[in-house]
Amino acid sequence: MRPRRPLSGTQFSLRRGRYEADVASVGASLRTLPFDGRDLVVPFEADELRPSFRGLTLAPWPNRVVGGAYRLAGVDHQLPITEPDRGHALHGLAIWTDYEPREASSDRVVLAATIEPQAGYPWRVEVSTPFSLDDHGLVQTVTGRNVGSGNAPWGTGPHPYLVGGRGRVDDWELELPAADVLSVSGDLLVPTGLVAVDAEDPARFDFRRPRRLGNARIDHAFTTLAREEDGTVRVRLRADRTGVEITFDATCPWVQVHTADADDRIGLAVEPMTCAPDAFNSGTGLVLLEPGEAHTAGWRIAAID
Repeated sequence: MRPRRPLSGTQFSLRRGRYEADVASVGASLRTLPFDGRDLVVPFEADELRPSFRGLTLAPWPNRVVGGAYRLAGVDHQLPITEPDRGHALHGLAIWTDYEPREASSDRVVLAATIEPQAGYPWRVEVSTPFSLDDHGLVQTVTGRNVGSGNAPWGTGPHPYLVGGRGRVDDWELELPAADVLSVSGDLLVPTGLVAVDAEDPARFDFRRPRRLGNARIDHAFTTLAREEDGTVRVRLRADRTGVEITFDATCPWVQVHTADADDRIGLAVEPMTCAPDAFNSGTGLVLLEPGEAHTAGWRIAAID
């Protein structure tokens, strides 16, 4: 009898120096990322149905398509509604896709899958995502390649819930170098327009100078990001002197931050994104992949030690 396969799919355990990582094939999900035994992301078990999109790779769009409906090149499309409480299409089409390994070693795995043409998304896109550990953390890149006909709309990003240290979100200090936040309408989170982080509710949105999150409730996208000399953005989460950071380059001009209020605020979702929420409608940051064209974006998660 074959051994029972875990609910999260095939498991890949990576090790390098002080870092470890477990990657699950379903959704190309980062399942664990400890550093010297300290969790940098909220983990989940191999034989557990992945909760709250933890560690998911988002493709062919991050965030949501409002109402699941959009118009592209004069054609109307309707995606399945996967966020029924709000009536939107959330986090792409590969949420439960079982990726296949194309390469695997002690510190690197490359997973790949194909998004097949379907109702609401009639394009064929190959997705390839290497996860690799080095002495400075975990690097993930995502490449989408249009292997069909017609121009395919594309966006991507990760969905890690970062762990700053002991305690909960309230206890951690956030440094987020963003000047603007995307306003949303009530509980439906429909984008309404950009505002400066210090314009309406700075206690909730302005973390350009590091400070404690406290009771701030956030589920918003930020942009106008201050970059370092090498072009990277650095978002840091700390408890005392240690913590975790995620860095990303200009391929991700947006970052979603979510305080995981429905999950007892056990981690802070920090999601670099290649495009804005509802980009299939607004076009903000949306990539249109021509046949044969590819687009790559990437990010790093590392310990603050």
